[in-house]
Amino acid sequence: MATTSIPTRLAAGGRRRTEQRVLVAEALASAKRALSAQELYDRIRVNHPTIGRATVYRALEQQVEDGMASRFERDGHVSAYIACDAEHHHHLVCTSCQRVEDVAEDVVAPMLAAVGRRHDFAVDHAALDFYGLCARCRGKRR
Repeated sequence: MATTSIPTRLAAGGRRRTEQRVLVAEALASAKRALSAQELYDRIRVNHPTIGRATVYRALEQQVEDGMASRFERDGHVSAYIACDAEHHHHLVCTSCQRVEDVAEDVVAPMLAAVGRRHDFAVDHAALDFYGLCARCRGKRR
């Protein structure tokens, strides 16, 4: 996660900094796994019972648009979200525990270069998500 503060990142996206947007961004950033909008809403409501469900959904979508979060699809076509750096968009997503880990750019760069050579295509950015089971979840299934 970037060291830049959440309010600064929200402002950099051109959005007005509201208490609700900061609250949603901070709650997502503190999660250690991908959360659905409903799960995040339920977590936030514990301490902020007046926040609206639509506010949480809008704030999440704005974070995705601004590169502060990534959206993943879970089984059943449910979207889940994870906070991320604007520059980094490669992830390993555990389909069991929903934990998300970054994939280092040096791992992905050779593949992107090969795609560029093979298809005579200049890749300027990419977002890759790899879905499967983390080591802990694989161990539980044994």
